[in-house]
Amino acid sequence: MGDFKKLNGRPQLKEGKRTKFINVRFTEDEYKEVAELEKELALSKTDLIRMRILSDAKKTVINAKELIKHLDTVGAEMGRIGNNINQLAKHANTLKLRGALNPTVVERFNQLFEDYIQIQQLLEVSLRKIIRAMGS
Repeated sequence: MGDFKKLNGRPQLKEGKRTKFINVRFTEDEYKEVAELEKELALSKTDLIRMRILSDAKKTVINAKELIKHLDTVGAEMGRIGNNINQLAKHANTLKLRGALNPTVVERFNQLFEDYIQIQQLLEVSLRKIIRAMGS
């Protein structure tokens, strides 16, 4: 008779074998939420958690300490800019009262102020994107 090889389950994986294990604990409410998602999406808990963590992980996971540090820096800089604008406006008003205000200076200030407003609007849009990413 010939050589018969007994087949035991699926073939061994050569690549992509998952060998590392992470233990995660949930509260009752968190576990119920995961179980509901498991039923709703027809995925195993493992696949559901793996997909949630690994899909776009760098986009959705935000380091709160780093974010706060950068927001503090931006906030301080915005405060300094506001102070500078107020000082320039006060100086311009003083010069205007004396009749010594150069129209070229006013024009240049207005252009710089418009640039500042555009940058501030871009900052607001960026902050909204960060808040949305944190909420999803």
